[in-house]
Amino acid sequence: MGLEEEIEEIEEEIASTPYNKSTEQHIGRLKSKLAELKEELERKQSSSGGGPGYAVEKTGDATVALVGFPSVGKSTLLNALTNADSETGSYEFTTLDVNPGMLKYKGANVQLLDVPGLVEGAAGGRGDGQEVLSVVRTADLVLFLLSVFEIDQYERLHEELYRNGIRLDQEPPRVSVRKKAKDGISITASVDLELDEGTITSILREHGYANANVTIGEQVEIDRLIDGIRDNRVYLPSLVAVNKADLIEPDYAETVKDRLREHDVDPGEAIFISAEEDRGLDALRETIWQELGLIRVYMDKPGRGVDYEEPLILFEGDTVGDACEKLGGEFADRFRFARVSGPSAKHDEQQVGTDHELADEDVLRILTTK
Repeated sequence: MGLEEEIEEIEEEIASTPYNKSTEQHIGRLKSKLAELKEELERKQSSSGGGPGYAVEKTGDATVALVGFPSVGKSTLLNALTNADSETGSYEFTTLDVNPGMLKYKGANVQLLDVPGLVEGAAGGRGDGQEVLSVVRTADLVLFLLSVFEIDQYERLHEELYRNGIRLDQEPPRVSVRKKAKDGISITASVDLELDEGTITSILREHGYANANVTIGEQVEIDRLIDGIRDNRVYLPSLVAVNKADLIEPDYAETVKDRLREHDVDPGEAIFISAEEDRGLDALRETIWQELGLIRVYMDKPGRGVDYEEPLILFEGDTVGDACEKLGGEFADRFRFARVSGPSAKHDEQQVGTDHELADEDVLRILTTK
């Protein structure tokens, strides 16, 4: 039996097994085995080599992956946002390779990657799916592009990403596993767990742990426990844009919103656009900025004053030390202290160290040793 068949067989068994306390351990072992097989399949497919065009170098201040089924308008949107030159047309699979473009907004350079149209089964290797998904995993934000007439595509896309270990709009599980030499598996939890220790232990053993200290800091279900054990999960924010909104009547718009709600997407947070007619794109640019959590830091350069034209772009939560690392050179190696004015400062020209957290539109001056 091949890996694909074994994966399918386990998935069918999981789907057909009712979940209750008596089956919990069995389902936990099945899901653990399933995760192992999927990773083995991914390694096998990666080692056999993929098609051309998927090794994309990350450039700019952040990267956004445009995810959607073929011919939903990704290439048209990329061109509208970035002035890239992507071959477009009313045909499926017109984007054969990953097509990059650069969105310039508020002084930031945001790399947009129009990945080849995802198809169902991509996580299992269909349609160069593994290569496509590997590009998505390296992004800082996933932008789902849906046709206004095909809202149900969202669930299928979301499932493909989930199957490939991409977790959207959630924090990593508060689960820590440390191997030890002996004494079996010890479990420490800060909450009253619903999973029993036998299930947790069987899942860990299925993942190769015979002796380990396990710390759990949240209420976890089987899938989330497995996510916490494995090191191949990525956690990304996501955004939904609904294209071709100019082609529907106002009364149908309510139907579209209802369908979004059915897939747990808040219509108020989705961006309705027409890439062809250049509608809603300003709102989309701003939402991309917000979802990425980017901030602008204006550098006060000795003898030249504050540069408001080309800010240093960082992420929310970044510190003066992160700014030094991005600037490189003498700033990181010869840092003495910094002076900050703006939202993060208690007063103008506040003297701070590398651990000071910066905010959007701060003014930063870095002083170095001679």
